[in-house]
Amino acid sequence: MKFTRRQSIERQLARSLLGLPKPLLRWLGGKPIMRDGLMLDPQLQLLLKLQHLSGKKLVRSETPVARMRANLDIESNLLTPKLAALETVREVSLQAPVGAIAARLYRPPGLASNAPALVFFHGGGFVLGSLDSHDAPCRWLALNAGCVIISVDYRLAPEHRFPAGLEDAIAAFRTVATRAAEFGIDSARIAVGGDSAGGNLATVIAQQIRGEAIVPCFQLLFYPTTDATLSSASINTFASGFLLERASMEYFVNTYLPPTQDRHDPRCSPLFGELGGLPPALVITAGFDPLRDEGETYAAQMKAAGVRVEVRRYDSLIHGFINMIGGVDAAALAMHDAAAVLRAAFAN
Repeated sequence: MKFTRRQSIERQLARSLLGLPKPLLRWLGGKPIMRDGLMLDPQLQLLLKLQHLSGKKLVRSETPVARMRANLDIESNLLTPKLAALETVREVSLQAPVGAIAARLYRPPGLASNAPALVFFHGGGFVLGSLDSHDAPCRWLALNAGCVIISVDYRLAPEHRFPAGLEDAIAAFRTVATRAAEFGIDSARIAVGGDSAGGNLATVIAQQIRGEAIVPCFQLLFYPTTDATLSSASINTFASGFLLERASMEYFVNTYLPPTQDRHDPRCSPLFGELGGLPPALVITAGFDPLRDEGETYAAQMKAAGVRVEVRRYDSLIHGFINMIGGVDAAALAMHDAAAVLRAAFAN
């Protein structure tokens, strides 16, 4: 990712400030922020304060979509970690219902030819996000989980509304499965995962292709959106001030879904789907995330349906933390946990 001079200065300033001793972080960030009996991480509190002072917002309805996408690509890479080199990072093309799907394959050094793999779908509300916005988390997971990552660049709204992105996601997983030998991966050890909107796509794939010859062996879901009706309590508890806001969520849902679309349709709201027989899952939520409750409710309902599920809530974190692991210590710890669980799932 190339930064302008101003962006490079902002990046360095943010990293320097987040690296200050905790007492100084607390002093700069102000009085600790508490919600639902939880305390916001001091590094994140300062980061959000700086964002507020800068006037930056994830979504502004008056901003052209192309500009919001470019902004997210930049913002997502401001706190990338320093990473060792991978053996391979290359662009690949996957089969799609309409044309081809761009994807990026990450292979860490030292893997056998029949390696496990994670098919990953980026977040961004089905409107924003790209291979570049989530390049660093994919590199990090490849190195720390010891697996191949194939990140998928599915179609986005408003140019391509539901179910276009989902159709791409399902087709991408099936293509990876049928071309496993070409990609040097084990078709019996292909997990599916993603964050936010990507977590939604990952779990809908697991529901939609249940019973096929090759299905995901595991679901890695970072703060997934599971309920397009926007009904969970945490959406109101954290309606503003914590990066993802209720207004942004309403914009994303209304942009992604056609006006006549049933928002209880399991293809956009997996919370209302048939959950029996799904692969094991790790559902990761953040304490200060509007999506917290629906992710945890989805996990509870999978567990009630007999699915083996582990839920890990990181109380002090906010939405989008997988893009902050180079600057926020608690985010890095959460990602280490996720990588360890994924590695163990592949070993079973």
